[in-house]
Amino acid sequence: MAKDNASLKRKVIEAGSWKVARRVAKSIPYVGTAVSIGLVGYDIKKKGVVKGVLNSGLDAIPFVGLGKNVIEFFTGDLLPDKTVNGGKNEK
Repeated sequence: MAKDNASLKRKVIEAGSWKVARRVAKSIPYVGTAVSIGLVGYDIKKKGVVKGVLNSGLDAIPFVGLGKNVIEFFTGDLLPDKTVNGGKNEK
């Protein structure tokens, strides 16, 4: 009997964890969009107004932003930062 209770308890926990995982997976695009919108000012400061808004706009679109960020992970920025100090970028 104790073995059946453990099995039932395990099934309940497993079903609950899948429900939570699905909820989290559904909210990921919205969280990414919110983070992207929150970073608009930083992008404008680093890249300039046009490139900063364009970069943040692309990042805010759920699957487009994911694709852009995957490409940038391997190749670097698609929209380079603005130059300062005679062509040298500040870090």
